[in-house]
Amino acid sequence: MKYLLDCIYILAVVLISPKLLYRMILHKRYRDGWAQRLGRIHRRFPDKACLWIHAVSVGEVNAADSLIRRCRQERPDFEIILSTTTDTGFSRAQNRYGKEHLVFYYPFDLSWVVRRALDRIGPRLIVLMELEVWPNLASEAGRRTIPLMIANGRLSDRSFPRYRRIRFLTRRMFRHVCLVLAQTEEYARRFSALGCPPERIRVTNSLKYDTAQIIDRVEGTEELARQLRIEGQRLWIAGGTGPGEEQIVLEIHKRLRAIAGLQNLRLVIVPRKPERFEEVAGLIEASGFSSVRYSRIKNGRQTVDESPEVILGDTMGDLRKFYCLATEPAFVGRSLVPMGGSDMIEPAALGKCTIFGPHTFNFRQTVEVLLAGNGALQVQDQEQLFQALYQCMTQQGYADRIAANGREVIRQNQGATERTVQAIVELLD
Repeated sequence: MKYLLDCIYILAVVLISPKLLYRMILHKRYRDGWAQRLGRIHRRFPDKACLWIHAVSVGEVNAADSLIRRCRQERPDFEIILSTTTDTGFSRAQNRYGKEHLVFYYPFDLSWVVRRALDRIGPRLIVLMELEVWPNLASEAGRRTIPLMIANGRLSDRSFPRYRRIRFLTRRMFRHVCLVLAQTEEYARRFSALGCPPERIRVTNSLKYDTAQIIDRVEGTEELARQLRIEGQRLWIAGGTGPGEEQIVLEIHKRLRAIAGLQNLRLVIVPRKPERFEEVAGLIEASGFSSVRYSRIKNGRQTVDESPEVILGDTMGDLRKFYCLATEPAFVGRSLVPMGGSDMIEPAALGKCTIFGPHTFNFRQTVEVLLAGNGALQVQDQEQLFQALYQCMTQQGYADRIAANGREVIRQNQGATERTVQAIVELLD
């Protein structure tokens, strides 16, 4: 089976290589970490026992934050290492954990690469965030009796039907998974339907509620506000936006600024993908608003003399600071377009009135609990987004109630970290 999989993987790489080359050249992606992707991983403390945590991209890296901190406290005798798949995930993990932990790119699931990686890492336990189980890794870990565990497990409405089509393969993979910690009862049933034995599944809720800090100020926000000359300004934010949304947001911003009392309103747009920064910069420039790119301010290439009407957040790791600075609602992107949404827990935890569109299948459980607790607003289209923003900006008490409810929903759903750490310690011992 593993050799058949190797052949399929190699064929897939050949087929997608033009796209990879295009992104490497044009977007400067996938250029780094090739030795690690081929299993050449060098641990910092090879004499210590090892806990390997894998988080695919930025969302999973963020979700693992509280887990990594608690594991470090609970088992300081272990070296904790962290792998990611994407460039953005690696950048986030390196900035957040690189000084204390080895951060590396996840090895390809080719049989000989997996063997090389496991030989060099020698983990006592492998924790996979959300779902990222690969056939050859599962098989080789099982052969070596290395326990595999899925933490913060979820199967979205979009991914579940796809996995069901290859149930013959998922059943073989889950045979080697010793424990699945699912976010909800529904996700637990889906893991069971894919072949995971029910006795190996527990429901723990989502780690993202624990990672979200319920605070009023984020370190560095005052400096950011000073750099952009937006101290005391009314400011709303569109965070994690996707293609098509920035134009909608700019049109709404123009309508809002035409309303009496909102002429001085400022907007921050933070696209989800770095490769879209240039495209969005062009859209903002064409809109006619005075604008600035925060990357140029941050690296000292430019200074701001007066507050710009639109700010492009074209840096990594600063979205939370922008959310914190917002005095008005936060719109969470990739939700007015069918892309599954972005993380709405973070702005809600920061006490912001949080708004998102109808396309939130990647965060369905979070959306359900926020809406049930009147802790967020969901809109269906551009006009409803404008109306929601107008109501929030002209009826401050209305927006404050939603923001307070959102924070309480986050607080009530915390606790997954302790349950997950307890399971990890049990497996390590």
